[in-house]
Amino acid sequence: MFYREAGEFKTSYVDDSQTFPIKFDRMRYYAVLVIGFGIIPFVINDYWANAVFVPFLIYAIAAIGLNILTGYCGQVSLGTGGFMAVGAYACYKLMTAFPGMPILVDVLLAGAVTAGVGVLFGLPSLRIKGFYLAVATLAAQFFLVWLFNKVPWFYNYSASGQITAPERTMFGIAVTGANTPAWAKYLFCAVVLFLLAWLARNLTRGTVGRKWMAIRDMDIAAEIIGVNPLTTKLSAFAVSSFFIGVAGALFFAVYLGAAEVGEAFGIQKSFLILFMVIIGGLGSLFGSFAGAAFLVLLPVLLKNVLVEGMGWPTDLAAHVELMIVGALIIVFLILEPHGLAQLWRVAKEKLRLWPFPH
Repeated sequence: MFYREAGEFKTSYVDDSQTFPIKFDRMRYYAVLVIGFGIIPFVINDYWANAVFVPFLIYAIAAIGLNILTGYCGQVSLGTGGFMAVGAYACYKLMTAFPGMPILVDVLLAGAVTAGVGVLFGLPSLRIKGFYLAVATLAAQFFLVWLFNKVPWFYNYSASGQITAPERTMFGIAVTGANTPAWAKYLFCAVVLFLLAWLARNLTRGTVGRKWMAIRDMDIAAEIIGVNPLTTKLSAFAVSSFFIGVAGALFFAVYLGAAEVGEAFGIQKSFLILFMVIIGGLGSLFGSFAGAAFLVLLPVLLKNVLVEGMGWPTDLAAHVELMIVGALIIVFLILEPHGLAQLWRVAKEKLRLWPFPH
């Protein structure tokens, strides 16, 4: 009833292999784009931008990046916060060294710098995997945070050790700085997310993505059939780090405006994004969006219900949030390892046959 597939037919392989082969799915996708780009920028205010939409967009980029590495290529990483810090500090150095460079170029170049650092720290994946690789990336997290704390050149010898984003504009409208309107922050991040999600979708559906998944499923068999583990694993680290570096640059320049590496990009950030991927679903781009939305909306919901509605202390509400997230991770790992994305797929299949039993 909801999916009216009668009369839909494909006359070419291209039509049959498109991202949304069912017309109902395509219409829903276009509706989301219309709402996201045509309605929300005109009704958004500072609270919704800073509390919900902008962090969701940035975390979605980071979750897609980690999902490419862990979900599609099977390489466990606990250094996401450190790689976000690389993107943030690279963006800061570019913004201060080249004042005339467009902010979009700064963000993309920061992602490219992070990709190079990711490849460097991805070299151990050629020899180790699983728990040992997780420990290696965790070491990268601590090393990068230590580096940005101890080397004054990265924060331009500031006495406070903090980096502050200078004001930058696009088409005459401030995108970074204290005078940035809420809709400009949102729209800039939304455009970047759309472009990167489109890129990730095409990569994961193409030859590169098939190689990643072959390494993930059985690396020895993949090597036997001709998949080069060196280039495949390092390409996954490069692409993943690029996405995470862009997210870190946006998190610093557009969302925070000023940051200190230990507070903004500590180990908690790495675990937060990992939880987004686990809850949303490994190996699913939709799962990256779902996990980011869930963990961005959960604190806002608990604050409104527990703190403002029921008068609970803020620290108690924060502890309840950690308990809920931990319990959900255990539940998903045991009952539904593929996360919210799998629940969404099951719901779609039931809707395709409703009202008949399935």
